[in-house]
Amino acid sequence: MLNGFATQNVYAADLDAAAEWYADVFGIEPYFRRPGYVEFRVGPYEHEFGIIDAAFRPDAPAAPGGPILYWQVDDVTAAHEALLAKGAAAFQPVMVRGEGFVTASVVDPFGNLLGVMENAHFVATRERLGA
Repeated sequence: MLNGFATQNVYAADLDAAAEWYADVFGIEPYFRRPGYVEFRVGPYEHEFGIIDAAFRPDAPAAPGGPILYWQVDDVTAAHEALLAKGAAAFQPVMVRGEGFVTASVVDPFGNLLGVMENAHFVATRERLGA
């Protein structure tokens, strides 16, 4: 039924600042913009990452919480430190979850959770597909 990650959306009261911050994090510019929405295509699988104006946010708790989408990185510690240096706040420290699986997460400057992960399965799939 579920075929994989298609689009992750986050919210930001300052859409332009969020687009600029994520452009710096991803190292690319958004490929799509319209009033109230900005979208990036990220990585070899061109996963979609959208930022929605916070005016359209459904009712949600004030504190970060809920599911965390983890982005594959080659070095969790380095990625976590880089996100903190760019103004994110620590949420979960670097944690070894098992052999080949390491995670950490932050709260971006706009109040959204962002996870990073070394994932042996992702690496093996990328190698198998030549991506």
